[in-house]
Amino acid sequence: MDEELYSRQLYVLGLPAMQRIREAKVLLCGLQGLGAEVAKNLVLMGVGSLTLHDPHPTCWADLAAQFFLSEESLGRSRAEASQPQLAQLNEAVQISVHRGDITEDLVRGFQVVVLTDSKLEDQLNMGALCHKNRVYFLMAETRGLVGRLFCDFGEDFTVVDPTEVEPTSAAIQDISQGSPGIVTLRGGSKRPSFYDGDLVMFSDIEGMVELNSHSPQPVRVQKDGSLEIGDTTTFSRYLRGGVVTEVKRPKTVKHKPLDIALLQPCMVVQNTQEIQRAHCLHQTFHALHKFQQLHGRLPKPWDPDDAETVVWLAQDLEPLKGAKEESLDEALLRTIALSSAGSLSPMAAILGGVAAQEVLKAVSGKFMPLDQWLYFDALECLPEDETLLPSPEDCHPRNCRYDGQIAVFGTGFQEKLSYKHYLLVGAGAIGCEMLKGFALVGLGVRDNGGVTIADMDHVERSNLSRQFLFRPKDTGRPKAEVAAEAAHRLNPDLQVTSHTCPLDPTTEDIYDDDFFSRVDGVVAALDSFQARHYVAARCTHYLKPLLEAGTQGTRGSASVFVPYVTEVYKGPTSAEEAPYPVCTLRHFPSTVEHSLQWAQDEFEGLFRLSAETINDYQQTCTSSLLGTDGTGILALLQQVMGVLRTRPQTWQDCVVWALGHWQLCFRDNIVELLRKFPSDKDTHFLYVLAAANLYARMHGLPGSQSQTALRELLTLTLLQEPDSMPQNLFSAEFGQEQLKELQETLDDWNKGPPLKPVLFGKDDSSNFHEDFVVAATDLRCQNYGILPVNRARIKQTIGRIIPAIATSTAVVAGLLGLELYKVVSGPRPLGTFRHSYLHLAENHFIRSAPSAPAMQSFHHLEWTCWHRLTVPAGQPERTLESLLAHLQEEHGLTVRMLLHDQALLYSSGWPFEKQAQHLGLRVTELVQQVTGQKPKPGLRVLVFELSCEGEDDEMAFPPLHYEL
Repeated sequence: MDEELYSRQLYVLGLPAMQRIREAKVLLCGLQGLGAEVAKNLVLMGVGSLTLHDPHPTCWADLAAQFFLSEESLGRSRAEASQPQLAQLNEAVQISVHRGDITEDLVRGFQVVVLTDSKLEDQLNMGALCHKNRVYFLMAETRGLVGRLFCDFGEDFTVVDPTEVEPTSAAIQDISQGSPGIVTLRGGSKRPSFYDGDLVMFSDIEGMVELNSHSPQPVRVQKDGSLEIGDTTTFSRYLRGGVVTEVKRPKTVKHKPLDIALLQPCMVVQNTQEIQRAHCLHQTFHALHKFQQLHGRLPKPWDPDDAETVVWLAQDLEPLKGAKEESLDEALLRTIALSSAGSLSPMAAILGGVAAQEVLKAVSGKFMPLDQWLYFDALECLPEDETLLPSPEDCHPRNCRYDGQIAVFGTGFQEKLSYKHYLLVGAGAIGCEMLKGFALVGLGVRDNGGVTIADMDHVERSNLSRQFLFRPKDTGRPKAEVAAEAAHRLNPDLQVTSHTCPLDPTTEDIYDDDFFSRVDGVVAALDSFQARHYVAARCTHYLKPLLEAGTQGTRGSASVFVPYVTEVYKGPTSAEEAPYPVCTLRHFPSTVEHSLQWAQDEFEGLFRLSAETINDYQQTCTSSLLGTDGTGILALLQQVMGVLRTRPQTWQDCVVWALGHWQLCFRDNIVELLRKFPSDKDTHFLYVLAAANLYARMHGLPGSQSQTALRELLTLTLLQEPDSMPQNLFSAEFGQEQLKELQETLDDWNKGPPLKPVLFGKDDSSNFHEDFVVAATDLRCQNYGILPVNRARIKQTIGRIIPAIATSTAVVAGLLGLELYKVVSGPRPLGTFRHSYLHLAENHFIRSAPSAPAMQSFHHLEWTCWHRLTVPAGQPERTLESLLAHLQEEHGLTVRMLLHDQALLYSSGWPFEKQAQHLGLRVTELVQQVTGQKPKPGLRVLVFELSCEGEDDEMAFPPLHYEL
């Protein structure tokens, strides 16, 4: 298992599930756009082997959604043409092409068979074959703006781990002897929550050891949060310690074969209205298959006669068993039929992401599978006004790569897409998927159109399991540049530009007024709430639509924000908690988070800040530390020098320092420590090993990864004379003599080359960074009786790692693609836009219209967060007095205060003389005088905040835009 490659995915699935996935054998039939999405996700996520089957020749319509194909693929088998591109995604996955017929013997050799965009007859035959041979079966298909997915995992499928939630675990304070026994938990009001009927197991209990080997048992939760368990009367008396942990219960799922499920469908829906719509979609798909069987083709794009035939076929179908008798929605049927010939990349991404997640559920037993049908439609992407719908002539095939999309929206819409210019902020997982989507839909392929990518990060190996555009050879290169090159290969007509500088307040001279004047919209694919808020504020300022998405594990969201139509972005300000008080970290830790933060601060102080401090001292040639008030600096130097009187020269010197610092921090008896050394996993030993290596690296000395050699070194130098352990050179309080001694030691250290500050790195398991923080956290928890957590959780926290998986990334990117269609098409009602939320692990899919922007009013004025007061440029330039007069005359506003970048330019409460000094100045002169800065070249607008006489405390006036 390549844990670095799959690191983000392992946080979602866990090691046991990943091991089962690595052994899985999957057969995928159908390599149009939907099949390509399924294949891409499965290969990125590391299935054992994937066999492709699709002998059909590539045609122009395939290129609208199939990103492994190009004009050079026309006429070639889809499977043959796709295989080389797929193989580049993950060299650990065996990818082959099956060229013959699909037989029963062949099917038996796979765990899962996936059928995409196939005929109903083929679906029924394959479904029966798989059900008979206990092979998991999935069928998925899209038709224009509608799609569906079906799962059959057999009649007794076991879900080993139904949810994404980690098992609840808590430290024990006491256990009573009695019937029932009562378990009191540590943590007070912050203790974890158990529920009646939860199964639990006990571990590490001293005294009542009978519970450590006891089988899982149910609990009842008392009002005070304690747990009632079975009879403990005959057990030994509880002494101390122990952990109680929830045991997840497996669940059994029973699925019907496809032939039965077609007439008795179980569907994933949220309410009654959705059930009715899903039933209508179910029958529409059946009617489309009947049409295809009768005519040998799908309905022609926007052909009214073909559409009426589909409506008639649907009405003639046998009613669904168990469903409420109701008439089908003819308008819905007709719209689906008219647009069913199309192939759209966003729809393929959505259905392909969900289908791939279901494959993982099948082979790993992780998370609940669908029950059994999922229907999805995005017909709201079409114009509400029927006069704006495309005509058959407008949707006729042009023998171009966009034919599949033109069949749904027409050539006029394709023209609109080609001239748009979008800014993509972030070229990570979602950013790569969005770039793929831009290339497929033809966004920005004409003059003045295009895509600009902004991302300052570089490609890392851990990116490769979900960031589709990157390959191993790209590791270390800027993401923006690599992504731009890859997107251009997907569509050579795509006009794409890369920027390796971030979009933040420091780069407003790059992403300035001129830049945003050329941008039609922004896509934010960021992993920081702070960055999202900044980008959203830029979009509000420049009145640009914003498409924004994010994922965490199998959860995801996709949102759209349109000027004057929807609310603005209002996500959380930060995903991180407020910093812990220093006194809590140093002296009174009560949670593992406290210990972890302390360990991170130790790393920074010992191996980065200390080196930088000593280097600064050396460079500035400070003559003396005597008389300085730098207590914090002195304490830092004390720690980094520790037990050493001279600068370390060898690996052994570094080990001695590390051992001394361990004794300073954790106060364990050295002989007791050495008795534990034979265990390679001993946390004390690993702390010394990591600290010594980091200390050596800071001093430019060679370290050692050999635990055996370190054990021998410690034994030879210390075990023979356990009382000879050197003491720290300096005490906690500094007198003049100690300062002089410190001065002399520091001067001696500065005779050598500069120290090398160690910057924490989160994705290299061999550099001892994580080892140090993990060991320090664990030892701190041991010292204070805190329930520790495993290494993976600590690594996730210190690296600020967001659990991620390719499937949820693909789905949210597809959902944003649908909103892009709506934004590009032109003005439309609020009710046609969608905010989307999903949880693939638990099959939750919610799409709802966004809220309208809140309206505020003051006297005769009304405004929303998108509005601003605009003052046009004047010749000559206005004075402050004329600006205030303009606001009074045009808007009836008597200004009380005027600010720019939080600097106060004017206040009606100032003395008359001060007001007069400001009122006579030109506006730009006043800004320069107060802020000390001239307006930047190219700046088109100065933005002011104002408050007015008579406003309420809660009122926020729109910004004042003063044009230059």
